[in-house]
Amino acid sequence: MILGIRLLIPTLLFTIGHAVAGDISVEDYDRASWHPIHTKPAIDNAEDEQCLGCHQEILNRRVLQQSPAGVKATEVLAWYQTLSTYEGEQETFHRRHLVTPMAKELMDLKCNTCHQGNDLREEATIPPEHSNRDKTLRKSVNPEVCLMCHGANPYELMGLPMPWSESRGLFQNDCLLCHANIRTNRHQVNYLKAKAIEVAAKKDPDVCYGCHGGRQWYRIGYPYPRHAWKGMSSNTPEWAKDRPTESEPRFRIKTQQASK
Repeated sequence: MILGIRLLIPTLLFTIGHAVAGDISVEDYDRASWHPIHTKPAIDNAEDEQCLGCHQEILNRRVLQQSPAGVKATEVLAWYQTLSTYEGEQETFHRRHLVTPMAKELMDLKCNTCHQGNDLREEATIPPEHSNRDKTLRKSVNPEVCLMCHGANPYELMGLPMPWSESRGLFQNDCLLCHANIRTNRHQVNYLKAKAIEVAAKKDPDVCYGCHGGRQWYRIGYPYPRHAWKGMSSNTPEWAKDRPTESEPRFRIKTQQASK
């Protein structure tokens, strides 16, 4: 009986929480935390304007002009500034992905591209003696989303003798020297601007390398789906036999989903 009650309490709290969160404008963190927009299925259709209505600080926040050690931001390069495609001064994480010139030109990231919601019943407040005023809603992100643009350069799979940073001279520093005719069906996902990427890549190869090894966070590369392209061989390489042939449904462009 006791076990049954213990299992029932979280469900009741979850239901009550959703019921009282009808008005997200209420300045009550606990009530707002339980708003349905923070969980599935509502978060799948959430618009950026809805998210930023409460989380505008992620775009308003700016980097420190000077580090605690006294180093000025204008006198050093951040790791993301080392490629020629980045323009301007240092920026915060969210601003680099949403509002910087490169983000607007080549990307079409939304809040729910990365944030897919979470269950407050599985979150922990640390330390437990904190008051509700200090409680934080920790938004989890699947690292695979980051890996899609911050993985290692899989030069071995492409038959390159060395990483692109070392072998680029052998290929005239031009990714399209090979890829103009190989794997031409690319970037057809709703968080990238495919046409803009192709145009920009012809002007600066760092546009390609930036997301395919140039801004590497991980030691592994992302196993991109192998969308069929014109002239594609019917024989699948051994390393690609487990690769998907379609992007995840939530990343597909609406016209692609309609044709399925």
